[in-house]
Amino acid sequence: MLLTQVELQRLVEVKQRSPHELLWMHLLADWTGVVVRALVPDAAKVEVQPAHENDKPSFELTRLHKAGLFEGVTAEANCVYAYDLVITDQQGRVRRTRDPYSFLPTLGDADLFLFGKGDERRIYDKLWAQLRTIDGVSGASFAVWAPNAQRISVVGDFNNWDGRCHQMRSLGLSGVWEIFIPGVGEGAKYKFEVRNARGKIVLKTDPYGFFFETAPKNAAIVWNNRKFEWTDEAWLAQRRQRDPLREPLSIYEVHLGSWRRKSKS
Repeated sequence: MLLTQVELQRLVEVKQRSPHELLWMHLLADWTGVVVRALVPDAAKVEVQPAHENDKPSFELTRLHKAGLFEGVTAEANCVYAYDLVITDQQGRVRRTRDPYSFLPTLGDADLFLFGKGDERRIYDKLWAQLRTIDGVSGASFAVWAPNAQRISVVGDFNNWDGRCHQMRSLGLSGVWEIFIPGVGEGAKYKFEVRNARGKIVLKTDPYGFFFETAPKNAAIVWNNRKFEWTDEAWLAQRRQRDPLREPLSIYEVHLGSWRRKSKS
Protein backbone atom coordinates (compact mmCIF):
# COMPACT_ATOMS: atom_id res chain seq x y z
CA MET A 1 0.00 0.00 0.00
CA LEU A 2 1.40 3.38 -1.03
CA LEU A 3 -1.19 5.43 0.82
CA THR A 4 -0.49 6.45 4.37
CA GLN A 5 -2.95 5.24 6.97
CA VAL A 6 -4.13 8.82 7.48
CA GLU A 7 -4.80 9.26 3.74
CA LEU A 8 -6.65 5.95 3.59
CA GLN A 9 -8.86 6.88 6.53
CA ARG A 10 -9.67 10.30 5.07
CA LEU A 11 -10.80 8.67 1.83
CA VAL A 12 -12.98 5.93 3.33
CA GLU A 13 -14.43 8.29 5.96
CA VAL A 14 -15.17 10.81 3.17
CA LYS A 15 -13.16 13.64 4.72
CA GLN A 16 -10.72 14.41 1.88
CA ARG A 17 -11.18 17.94 0.47
CA SER A 18 -9.24 17.10 -2.71
CA PRO A 19 -9.88 13.41 -3.51
CA HIS A 20 -8.36 13.86 -6.98
CA GLU A 21 -4.96 14.17 -5.29
CA LEU A 22 -5.18 10.57 -4.06
CA LEU A 23 -7.56 8.83 -6.45
CA TRP A 24 -7.16 8.15 -10.23
CA MET A 25 -3.72 7.63 -11.87
CA HIS A 26 -0.46 9.15 -10.60
CA LEU A 27 3.19 8.70 -11.43
CA LEU A 28 5.20 6.99 -8.73
CA ALA A 29 7.59 9.26 -6.88
CA ASP A 30 10.64 7.59 -8.46
CA TRP A 31 9.09 7.64 -11.97
CA THR A 32 9.29 3.84 -12.26
CA GLY A 33 5.60 3.35 -13.00
CA VAL A 34 2.09 4.52 -12.20
CA VAL A 35 -0.41 3.88 -9.42
CA VAL A 36 -4.20 3.93 -9.76
CA ARG A 37 -6.65 4.22 -6.88
CA ALA A 38 -10.43 3.97 -7.01
CA LEU A 39 -13.14 4.12 -4.38
CA VAL A 40 -16.01 1.92 -5.60
CA PRO A 41 -18.16 0.79 -2.63
CA ASP A 42 -20.14 -1.90 -4.48
CA ALA A 43 -17.16 -3.46 -6.32
CA ALA A 44 -15.89 -6.99 -5.89
CA LYS A 45 -13.20 -6.48 -8.53
CA VAL A 46 -11.73 -3.45 -10.34
CA GLU A 47 -9.49 -3.50 -13.41
CA VAL A 48 -7.77 -0.75 -15.37
CA GLN A 49 -7.91 -0.89 -19.17
CA PRO A 50 -6.54 1.75 -21.59
CA ALA A 51 -9.22 3.91 -23.21
CA HIS A 52 -7.32 4.95 -26.36
CA GLU A 53 -3.79 3.55 -26.52
CA ASN A 54 -3.69 -0.22 -26.89
CA ASP A 55 0.01 -0.33 -26.07
CA LYS A 56 -0.66 0.87 -22.52
CA PRO A 57 -0.98 -1.77 -19.79
CA SER A 58 -4.11 -3.27 -18.29
CA PHE A 59 -3.93 -4.41 -14.68
CA GLU A 60 -6.08 -5.34 -11.72
CA LEU A 61 -6.40 -3.29 -8.54
CA THR A 62 -6.11 -4.75 -5.06
CA ARG A 63 -8.69 -4.05 -2.36
CA LEU A 64 -7.21 -1.97 0.46
CA HIS A 65 -10.34 -1.51 2.57
CA LYS A 66 -13.75 -3.10 2.90
CA ALA A 67 -15.33 0.28 2.10
CA GLY A 68 -14.32 -0.33 -1.52
CA LEU A 69 -10.94 1.40 -1.79
CA PHE A 70 -8.70 -0.24 -4.42
CA GLU A 71 -5.08 0.40 -5.46
CA GLY A 72 -2.85 -1.03 -8.20
CA VAL A 73 0.66 -0.38 -9.48
CA THR A 74 2.28 -1.17 -12.84
CA ALA A 75 5.86 -0.63 -14.00
CA GLU A 76 4.84 -0.98 -17.65
CA ALA A 77 3.98 2.72 -18.05
CA ASN A 78 6.07 5.79 -17.31
CA CYS A 79 3.35 8.38 -17.96
CA VAL A 80 -0.30 8.96 -17.14
CA TYR A 81 -2.77 7.77 -19.81
CA ALA A 82 -6.54 7.71 -20.35
CA TYR A 83 -8.13 4.58 -18.97
CA ASP A 84 -11.43 2.92 -18.11
CA LEU A 85 -12.38 1.23 -14.88
CA VAL A 86 -13.91 -2.19 -15.49
CA ILE A 87 -15.93 -2.89 -12.36
CA THR A 88 -17.44 -6.20 -11.32
CA ASP A 89 -20.00 -5.74 -8.56
CA GLN A 90 -20.96 -8.13 -5.78
CA GLN A 91 -23.65 -9.74 -7.98
CA GLY A 92 -21.16 -10.42 -10.78
CA ARG A 93 -22.42 -7.68 -13.07
CA VAL A 94 -19.75 -5.83 -15.07
CA ARG A 95 -19.76 -2.18 -16.04
CA ARG A 96 -17.14 -0.04 -17.78
CA THR A 97 -16.64 3.67 -17.13
CA ARG A 98 -14.00 6.35 -17.33
CA ASP A 99 -12.67 7.28 -13.92
CA PRO A 100 -14.45 10.49 -12.81
CA TYR A 101 -11.30 11.57 -10.98
CA SER A 102 -9.21 11.48 -14.16
CA PHE A 103 -10.69 14.67 -15.62
CA LEU A 104 -9.36 18.20 -15.22
CA PRO A 105 -11.61 20.83 -13.60
CA THR A 106 -14.38 22.12 -15.84
CA LEU A 107 -14.02 25.60 -14.30
CA GLY A 108 -10.88 27.60 -15.02
CA ASP A 109 -9.08 30.44 -13.27
CA ALA A 110 -10.97 33.07 -15.30
CA ASP A 111 -14.32 31.57 -14.27
CA LEU A 112 -13.35 31.55 -10.61
CA PHE A 113 -11.91 35.08 -10.80
CA LEU A 114 -15.12 36.52 -12.25
CA PHE A 115 -17.23 34.56 -9.79
CA GLY A 116 -15.12 35.81 -6.88
CA LYS A 117 -15.56 39.40 -8.10
CA GLY A 118 -19.30 38.93 -8.37
CA ASP A 119 -18.96 39.79 -12.07
CA GLU A 120 -19.83 36.45 -13.69
CA ARG A 121 -22.87 37.28 -15.84
CA ARG A 122 -23.61 33.68 -16.87
CA ILE A 123 -23.02 31.81 -13.65
CA TYR A 124 -25.95 29.52 -14.49
CA ASP A 125 -23.75 28.14 -17.30
CA LYS A 126 -20.96 27.31 -14.83
CA LEU A 127 -22.61 26.04 -11.64
CA TRP A 128 -25.30 23.36 -11.13
CA ALA A 129 -25.31 20.34 -13.51
CA GLN A 130 -23.91 20.92 -16.99
CA LEU A 131 -24.22 18.21 -19.65
CA ARG A 132 -20.85 17.86 -21.39
CA THR A 133 -18.75 15.60 -23.58
CA ILE A 134 -15.08 15.54 -22.55
CA ASP A 135 -12.51 13.47 -24.45
CA GLY A 136 -15.37 11.66 -26.17
CA VAL A 137 -17.02 10.83 -22.83
CA SER A 138 -20.59 12.01 -22.21
CA GLY A 139 -21.60 12.97 -18.70
CA ALA A 140 -22.39 15.90 -16.46
CA SER A 141 -20.22 18.29 -14.50
CA PHE A 142 -21.43 19.51 -11.13
CA ALA A 143 -20.30 22.66 -9.34
CA VAL A 144 -21.55 24.41 -6.22
CA TRP A 145 -20.36 27.28 -4.03
CA ALA A 146 -20.05 26.27 -0.39
CA PRO A 147 -17.06 28.07 1.18
CA ASN A 148 -17.64 26.76 4.71
CA ALA A 149 -18.13 23.10 3.85
CA GLN A 150 -15.60 20.50 4.96
CA ARG A 151 -16.57 18.10 2.18
CA ILE A 152 -19.23 17.78 -0.55
CA SER A 153 -20.31 14.78 -2.61
CA VAL A 154 -22.78 14.46 -5.46
CA VAL A 155 -25.37 11.81 -4.62
CA GLY A 156 -28.12 10.64 -6.91
CA ASP A 157 -30.01 7.80 -8.52
CA PHE A 158 -26.86 7.02 -10.54
CA ASN A 159 -24.76 6.08 -7.46
CA ASN A 160 -27.38 4.79 -5.01
CA TRP A 161 -27.26 8.12 -3.13
CA ASP A 162 -23.89 7.06 -1.67
CA GLY A 163 -21.66 10.00 -0.71
CA ARG A 164 -18.49 7.90 -1.00
CA CYS A 165 -18.81 7.46 -4.75
CA HIS A 166 -18.41 10.98 -6.15
CA GLN A 167 -16.61 13.25 -3.72
CA MET A 168 -16.08 16.73 -5.17
CA ARG A 169 -12.82 18.64 -5.15
CA SER A 170 -12.38 22.06 -3.58
CA LEU A 171 -11.10 24.59 -6.13
CA GLY A 172 -8.64 26.51 -3.98
CA LEU A 173 -9.91 29.50 -2.01
CA SER A 174 -12.85 30.15 -4.35
CA GLY A 175 -15.29 28.17 -2.20
CA VAL A 176 -16.39 26.29 -5.32
CA TRP A 177 -16.52 22.47 -5.42
CA GLU A 178 -16.53 20.55 -8.71
CA ILE A 179 -16.56 17.11 -10.35
CA PHE A 180 -17.33 15.60 -13.78
CA ILE A 181 -19.23 12.30 -13.66
CA PRO A 182 -19.22 10.17 -16.82
CA GLY A 183 -22.45 8.53 -17.88
CA VAL A 184 -24.83 10.89 -16.07
CA GLY A 185 -27.52 12.02 -18.51
CA GLU A 186 -30.60 14.14 -18.74
CA GLY A 187 -33.26 13.20 -16.21
CA ALA A 188 -30.88 12.02 -13.49
CA LYS A 189 -31.89 13.12 -9.99
CA TYR A 190 -29.27 14.41 -7.58
CA LYS A 191 -28.49 16.35 -4.40
CA PHE A 192 -25.35 17.51 -2.63
CA GLU A 193 -24.25 15.65 0.49
CA VAL A 194 -22.49 18.28 2.61
CA ARG A 195 -20.29 17.88 5.66
CA ASN A 196 -20.79 21.36 7.08
CA ALA A 197 -18.46 23.47 9.20
CA ARG A 198 -19.62 21.69 12.36
CA GLY A 199 -18.98 18.26 10.87
CA LYS A 200 -22.66 17.42 10.46
CA ILE A 201 -23.71 15.70 7.24
CA VAL A 202 -26.77 17.21 5.53
CA LEU A 203 -28.45 16.77 2.14
CA LYS A 204 -29.02 19.92 0.10
CA THR A 205 -30.71 20.44 -3.23
CA ASP A 206 -28.89 22.49 -5.87
CA PRO A 207 -29.48 26.26 -5.36
CA TYR A 208 -28.69 26.85 -9.06
CA GLY A 209 -30.88 24.02 -10.35
CA PHE A 210 -33.47 24.75 -13.04
CA PHE A 211 -35.53 21.57 -12.78
CA PHE A 212 -36.70 19.75 -9.65
CA GLU A 213 -38.85 16.90 -8.43
CA THR A 214 -42.46 17.69 -7.58
CA ALA A 215 -42.91 18.78 -3.94
CA PRO A 216 -42.61 17.58 -1.26
CA LYS A 217 -39.58 15.92 -2.89
CA ASN A 218 -36.84 18.37 -3.85
CA ALA A 219 -34.02 16.60 -5.68
CA ALA A 220 -32.61 18.58 -8.61
CA ILE A 221 -32.84 17.02 -12.06
CA VAL A 222 -30.11 17.17 -14.71
CA TRP A 223 -31.57 18.94 -17.72
CA ASN A 224 -30.54 20.49 -21.03
CA ASN A 225 -32.03 23.98 -21.04
CA ARG A 226 -30.47 24.78 -24.41
CA LYS A 227 -32.99 22.62 -26.22
CA PHE A 228 -35.84 24.95 -25.17
CA GLU A 229 -37.29 26.78 -28.18
CA TRP A 230 -38.32 30.37 -27.48
CA THR A 231 -41.50 31.61 -29.15
CA ASP A 232 -41.41 35.26 -28.11
CA GLU A 233 -40.11 36.76 -31.38
CA ALA A 234 -43.29 38.79 -31.96
CA TRP A 235 -43.21 40.20 -28.41
CA LEU A 236 -39.54 41.15 -28.73
CA ALA A 237 -40.18 42.88 -32.05
CA GLN A 238 -43.07 44.81 -30.48
CA ARG A 239 -40.92 45.80 -27.51
CA ARG A 240 -38.29 47.30 -29.77
CA GLN A 241 -40.93 49.66 -31.20
CA ARG A 242 -41.92 51.07 -27.79
CA ASP A 243 -40.47 54.10 -26.02
CA PRO A 244 -39.53 52.95 -22.47
CA LEU A 245 -39.69 56.56 -21.22
CA ARG A 246 -43.39 56.70 -22.08
CA GLU A 247 -44.30 53.27 -20.68
CA PRO A 248 -45.86 52.57 -17.25
CA LEU A 249 -43.30 52.21 -14.47
CA SER A 250 -43.35 49.84 -11.49
CA ILE A 251 -41.69 51.11 -8.32
CA TYR A 252 -40.77 48.79 -5.45
CA GLU A 253 -40.02 50.04 -1.95
CA VAL A 254 -38.40 48.41 1.07
CA HIS A 255 -37.97 49.67 4.61
CA LEU A 256 -34.26 49.10 5.28
CA GLY A 257 -34.68 49.30 9.02
CA SER A 258 -36.77 46.14 9.02
CA TRP A 259 -33.82 44.24 7.52
CA ARG A 260 -31.45 45.11 10.35
CA ARG A 261 -30.47 42.27 12.64
CA LYS A 262 -31.73 42.93 16.13
CA SER A 263 -29.21 42.57 18.93
CA LYS A 264 -29.79 39.90 21.54
CA SER A 265 -31.01 41.19 24.89
